[in-house]
Order: sequence, then structure tokens, then C-alpha cells
Amino acid sequence: MVIIGILIVMGCVFGGFALMGGTVHAIWQPVELIIIIGAAVGALVLGNPKHVLGEMLHQMRKVVTHKKQGSEFQRQLLLLMYELLQTAAGGLKALDAHVEAPRESPLFQRYPLVLEEPKLLAFIVDNFRLMAMGKINAHELEGVLEQELEAIHDELLQPSKSLHKIAEAMPGFGILAAVLGIVMAMNSVADGADAAEISEKVGAAMVGTFIGIFFCYGVLDPMCNMMKQLVSEEGSTMECVKVVLVTHVAGKPPLLAIDSGRRLVQLNIKPSFAQLESWINALESGGAEAEQGQGRGGRRAKTA
Repeated sequence: MVIIGILIVMGCVFGGFALMGGTVHAIWQPVELIIIIGAAVGALVLGNPKHVLGEMLHQMRKVVTHKKQGSEFQRQLLLLMYELLQTAAGGLKALDAHVEAPRESPLFQRYPLVLEEPKLLAFIVDNFRLMAMGKINAHELEGVLEQELEAIHDELLQPSKSLHKIAEAMPGFGILAAVLGIVMAMNSVADGADAAEISEKVGAAMVGTFIGIFFCYGVLDPMCNMMKQLVSEEGSTMECVKVVLVTHVAGKPPLLAIDSGRRLVQLNIKPSFAQLESWINALESGGAEAEQGQGRGGRRAKTA
């Protein structure tokens, strides 16, 4: 969809310009681009700390390469939470081997799509550690998680907010470049340039205004919108985990806790309860078959 959107914008804007008799040479003004893009990048660096700039680059890269969190991701997340709750039923201390080094845990390794999300993984691991550290009731846990999610959401939204401000400033940067171009054109008048040369310089100056408006509404504003949607997607996934944990601490069985989290999954990829139950049944039947296989292997070893 990102590629299709870029093709539509570029095709309509520059294709329409070509149909009107325009040439690419007329709007190719590298000095104007240097002024406008350089001013925008400088303003970003001036107005944001290093960690915000790093997160901004990460989110912009993810907009282009991001794969939507589909039904397979939700299946892995819900089954991971179910296995962790089942492990916690034997005592929260049993989780230490998994939450201390999740990337080395065979339990987590069965769910690679979750391991690819470092923020989500850290959220899951940290809060299972919190539950293992001491007695905490459902109300207290819900309050702690709500505050944490609010802080995470605000921090992840900061890059898109900063980029949106730069997007709104792009027409101003374009006018800045256009004014400098007009100054150069007026200087050429004083130097005795002919009308054709002056008109060419004025036209080049006006390209600066075009570039600023184009980058504002055709590039950066859609980019900010996509970054906000990515943050919202990550937030809804963490909300799902939060509800599962709170429901578990409230004393509900694992299946009910997982179903409570399932209800917060985005509508377009939300599994039904029957589908969730089938996933869990397949997981448990697979585990039972593995145990039976190990038992048969052990008996054969003793016989030998």
C-alpha cells in the first residue's frame, strides 16, 4: 500500500505537470532541495534529543518495511501468554528460567514473531518479573500497567509529533528558498540580465514553494499518519497483554484470561473464541504427544 500510494502521488503530480507541457528540467533545482531539506533536518536535530531522533528513524524505516501484525502474530502472542500462565500456575518462581533470558528460553523460541518485537517482549518479561517479586492484587497491577502504557505511548508518539511540526513548517522553508531565489533574480536585474534569464531565475525560485508544499502534504504528513498507526498497533498489543495479566492476577483460569486479552485484538485480525480454543487444544495435544514420546523413549532405554 505504501508503494501504491507513492506511485499515485508521484504519477498524478508530476504526470499532470508533464501533460500541461512542463519538463522535469524546469522543476529539478538541487540548490532549492538542499536549502529546504537541509533546513528541515537541521530543525529536527535542533529541536529533538538523540533518542527521539533514533526512534523517529526506526519508525520511518518500519513504515516502509513493516509487515502488519496478522492472525499468525496474534496466535503466537496468545499462545505464548497461555504457556506463561500455565507455567506460573506451578509457582511464579518457575518462570525465572524463561523471563531472565527470554531469547534463550525454548518456550519463547517457539514464538519467533513475538521475539521480533523488542518493546513488546520487554513489556511481557518485566511484568512477569513484577508478579514474581511479591504479592500484588489485580487493582494495583492494573494501575501500574496503565501508567506504564501511558508513558510508553507518549514516548512512542513523540517522533511523529516532532515530524508533524516539521511537515507543517515545510511550506515556510519553501518560501524561504523562493525568497532567496527572488533576491538572486533581482540581483541579476541590477547586473543587466535580459528578460529570459530573469524569468528563468524567477521560475526556479518558485520551485522552492512547490517543493515545500509537496513535501508537507505529499510526503511527511502521510508518513506521520502511518507512524501514529504503528504506535497505536503496538499499544493495542500491549493492552491485550495487560488485560491478560490483570485477569490472571484476579484469580481467573488461564483460558478466561487469554480470552479477555483476545477481545482487545484489532477487529480485522481478531480470532474467534472457537479459534482460540482450537489453538490451545492443538498446543496441549502436541505437548501430550511429546510427553508420551519421551515416556516411550525412556522405557525403551531401560529395556535396552
